[in-house]
Amino acid sequence: MIRDALRRAAARFATAGVDTPALDARLLLMHVSGLPREALVAEPEAVLPPEVMARYEALVSARASRRPVAQLTGMREFWGMEFIVTPDVLTPRPETETLVEAVLRRVPDREAPMRILDLGTGTGCLLLSLLSELPGARGLGVDASPAALAVAKANAEALRLSARSHFRLSEWCKEVVGTFEIIVANPPYIPSNAIGALMPEVAAYEPRMSLDGGMDGLACYRNIAAELPFHASKGAWIVLEVGEGQHEAVADIFMQAGFRLKAVEPDLSGVMRCVTLQSL
Repeated sequence: MIRDALRRAAARFATAGVDTPALDARLLLMHVSGLPREALVAEPEAVLPPEVMARYEALVSARASRRPVAQLTGMREFWGMEFIVTPDVLTPRPETETLVEAVLRRVPDREAPMRILDLGTGTGCLLLSLLSELPGARGLGVDASPAALAVAKANAEALRLSARSHFRLSEWCKEVVGTFEIIVANPPYIPSNAIGALMPEVAAYEPRMSLDGGMDGLACYRNIAAELPFHASKGAWIVLEVGEGQHEAVADIFMQAGFRLKAVEPDLSGVMRCVTLQSL
């Protein structure tokens, strides 16, 4: 029965240390059964086909090993859209939506033509979310991982945004040509020696190159700041995600590179997550 399957899965997840055992049990069952949440609640005594239960048990075992739900379902919601997720990309997180909000607050005319650069695009969630809100914009997403770029391209096609988005293999700005009015980045910012202490879903299953920010977590910001003056148009907005407690150091790196600090904004948890600067 649905009820029993959910209870067994939730108990197994709780034993394994999963933060949201009941929620994860339900999400995985919805995924394998194709049933909405309402159906699971309305018919708790329904019996699912053996093949569905077999797939569910396999996913439960994988989740109990702390593999992320998004990697098991292959999807994650971000900015109201569904993004394809694989082990080759960082799973989009709610706090990163803070960057989308910060950009949109600074665009007076959403229909205006503009160019967006997304550094370390991963799933493409930042670039594609912005393009969905800015119909006059075109964008370039770059990443040093060919596998990540394949995921970003697939998301652009699935979201019908491929006509206005392009992707390029590049280590930050090295293969970038031209200037942009909006530049966003969520670079790796975890200090190298702190990665092992992260929750298993992150430390063991997300790509290290998307996490490792060097000895102090700031190496990627220094690299970006050194290259960005050549690609920021006059008055361009630069919007960066930062780790907890990093906002002052990151702001200083970019101000030394010639950018003007405009705002530091918190995510919904109150963590100073978004540093916004402007080119002169």
